[in-house]
Amino acid sequence: MSTRITDSMVSRTILRDLNIADRRLSQTQRQLSSGKQLTRPSDDPFAVGRAMRLRSELEATRQYRRNVDDGTGWATATEAALSRISDIVQRARELLIDGGNDSNGPVAREAIATEIDALTESLKQEGNATYGGRYVFAGTATETTPYAIGGADTFAGNTATVVRTIGDGVSIAINVDARGLLGDGQGAADNRLLDVMRDIAENLRGGTPADAEALRGTDLARLDANLDELTRVRAVVGASANRLQSAGTRLDELEESSLDLLSRVEDVDMAAALVKFSTQKSAYESALHAGASIVQTSLIDFLR
Repeated sequence: MSTRITDSMVSRTILRDLNIADRRLSQTQRQLSSGKQLTRPSDDPFAVGRAMRLRSELEATRQYRRNVDDGTGWATATEAALSRISDIVQRARELLIDGGNDSNGPVAREAIATEIDALTESLKQEGNATYGGRYVFAGTATETTPYAIGGADTFAGNTATVVRTIGDGVSIAINVDARGLLGDGQGAADNRLLDVMRDIAENLRGGTPADAEALRGTDLARLDANLDELTRVRAVVGASANRLQSAGTRLDELEESSLDLLSRVEDVDMAAALVKFSTQKSAYESALHAGASIVQTSLIDFLR
């Protein structure tokens, strides 16, 4: 049985082919205007899924990088404060040696004790160092002032560890235990810096042979022990800063690699897309002309 091809069948076929060509041309045009070969999930579901995974990994990497930057700033502020504390303690040591000299009279020792008191308050002030509006020596109580200037020497923060996540399952501590370094003052008798500094000032004002002996003996030894601890803490902070720097470099490289992979998946090859667009446009225009000549537009054209 023969099948008759009607004009309507020809028209529908031509229109269908023209619509397909138009959709392809529109897709290429969207790619050229956006610079992306994936403009909707239906373009390539597998590639879209891969791009989503890459973007998720990239965002995680950038968050780790922000954590590294914050940790680096925290470590820098901490080291600066510890450096000033070290200078203060070194000055206190010089005064202690001078004050332990028997040639000093009560007036001279009182002047030295007054300067020791001022240095003690300076220690507390450095213990209140901040970074980004947060107290770096207060543990996790970053909004609590660790030491009251002019008041009691009791530590008001906590000794919890402040950590930053710098990789998948990788964290680093960025804070220093201020209580273990400065202590809670003379009342606690903990042999920490504030306790030792208060004892030095008290022994300077005492003026007895026992006080002078304490200055030259136990007070100097205790201050030196705290200087050694201060040096150790600064070394730990320096090691953390170096680790953060290495992590930052690694994350920068990882971000660059992820961006390159994402570009390969998402970005369009502009040269190839331009050639494709030109070819599709020419094919579409040719199809329009061919379709116009095939489909009769009037009864007169049919009678011819």
